[in-house]
Formats: sequence, structure tokens, C-alpha cells
Amino acid sequence: MNLELGECPWKAEHLLARIGLQADWIPRSETAGSNLVFLIDVSGSMKQVDKLPLLKRSLTMLTESLTGDDRVAIAVYAGAAGLVLDSVSGDDKATILGALDRLSAGGGTAGGQGIRLAYQVARDNFIENGVNRVILATDGDFNVGATGHAELLEIIQADADRGIALTALGFGTGNLQDGRLEQLADKGNGNYAYIDSIHEARKVLVDELEGTLFTVAKDVKIQVEFNPAQVAGYRLIGYENRKLANQDFNDDTKDAGEIGSGHSVTALYEIVPVGQPLPRPGVDALKYQQPAEMSEASRSGEWMTVKLRYKRPAGQRSRRIEETITGEPLARG
Repeated sequence: MNLELGECPWKAEHLLARIGLQADWIPRSETAGSNLVFLIDVSGSMKQVDKLPLLKRSLTMLTESLTGDDRVAIAVYAGAAGLVLDSVSGDDKATILGALDRLSAGGGTAGGQGIRLAYQVARDNFIENGVNRVILATDGDFNVGATGHAELLEIIQADADRGIALTALGFGTGNLQDGRLEQLADKGNGNYAYIDSIHEARKVLVDELEGTLFTVAKDVKIQVEFNPAQVAGYRLIGYENRKLANQDFNDDTKDAGEIGSGHSVTALYEIVPVGQPLPRPGVDALKYQQPAEMSEASRSGEWMTVKLRYKRPAGQRSRRIEETITGEPLARG
């Protein structure tokens, strides 16, 4: 964890705090191989050039980077779900690429049925101590069919607890359901990426393949306490849909985000220092929330304390790291 405090570039009287997380990089040679199931949306909405055609090119690049330690199966869903390719070695690239090339879009959407099938195939080919992952590729415009949305999330979370993660890849514009895909990936202890070009596909599925497939830390949570002697107010920039209740930080049963091999995560806070007016137009000053007595720690010169919790990929109990930001903010260079 790396912490930094500097001047706010859009408001000189304010400060900007940066919290950076960096995960260890795990070379693929140190893993027991991967068991991948490509779950591909071939419904009618996927006909556009930036959907199924781009999706096929993207997964072709991923296939080219696989080895004999890897296994790949391909399942599809449209009006119904089906297994296009049972699990084969990553060395059998002609078979995998041929199955991808034959895919075409058409029909309705049965996303829930497809996810159930993909997880069953992943369970059947489970690699102990390896990477076991369903890779869902879709525009997100799917119904869950006979499986309710809540039940589908329970299935995904149950398999995540067994060691099968979910990567969701979003394609296309217009009707992309980012929120839904991100929620599925969260429940699946996985990740979500939006792919709008072949360059982004290469970044996610080739250049950052280890980070996409190999989870280093799960249920990663950050909790920040600001020193009222230094900080009059603050706001988190981004991550609005990932906020947790204060008591959830120490609750290991509460789900949070995952970080892959070599990945970095950055959180930003805009800070209003003590002595600067709070941006509360038309709102009276607070009467009861002024601190009556400062603690000894408030006189330490610290701006904030940042606490981090995370679990190892196979762990159930979290570890905790704590750091503080102190001293003078960095000036803009």
C-alpha cells in the first residue's frame, strides 16, 4: 500500500489524497495450469461488428497464449445453452480456434441457463491448486430465464467459494449492462473488463493475462479515518457503487473486490483542510458534530489513517494492514 497527499489540481485550496494498492506478480510457471470455460453470448443482439466478431478475435488472442498446462471448453447461449467444445488441451489450438470461428449470432437470450452449464463444465474439469475460471463474454443484454437473478448470484457465489471464479467481458455499445456484469463478477470473486477495440482486448487478455486470470487477494477492503484536527471535509472520487457500511470492514463474511496478479488499484479523496469553507451551499453549520475533545492522536500531525483488509485466494480469514499519511502535502511540480 502506498499513500500520497498533494495539492488538488482543480481547486488550489483543497488537497488530493491517493491510496495505491499493488499486487504481487505471479508468473504462470508457478501455477498448476488453468481450466477455462469460455461462455459466449451468440444471441441476435451480438451481430454487430463490435460484439461477436470482436469477441472472437479477442478470445483467439487469448487462445494463442495458452500452453499444454491449460484446458479450454466453449459453451454458448442464445435461445438455449449448449456445449460447443468439451474441455481440450490449450495446445490443441486448431480445435479451439475452429470452434470459435464457427460461431454465429442469432436467436433469443438464455443467460442464466448458459451460466449454469458453464459452471458445471468447470466443475467437471477442476484443476486442484490451478486457475479455474468461467469467462463470460457478452453485451450483457440477457435474461436469466427460469433461474431468478438472486438464485443465479447464489450459484455464482457458491462456485466461487469452491474455487471457480468468473471473469466478465463486456462488448459493444448502446445496450451494454455494465452494472449487471460487474455484479456477476463481484459475486464470482473475479473481474470485469469492457473491451471496445482489439487493442483493449490485447491489454486485458494478453499483456495483463496473469492479472486477469490469477487472483492474488480477494475481498479487498479499504477503510479511511480522517483526523478532524486536519481535515474539515472529504469526498471519495469514484467507487460510489462499491461503498460498504463501516461495520462491514471487520466482517469477513461481507464480499468485496478482488485484485489479480500484478494489478494496481488507486483510490482518490478530495480533502478540505481545516480553515477552508466546506462546500455546503444553503446548509446551516452543524451544531452537534463538532468534536468536543480531541484525542492525543489528533495532535500527531497525521492527516488520515488507512486500513486495508484482504484474504488470500483460498483463505476465509482476512489480514490487516494499516498506514498513515503525515507531514506536508506534496506541491505540484
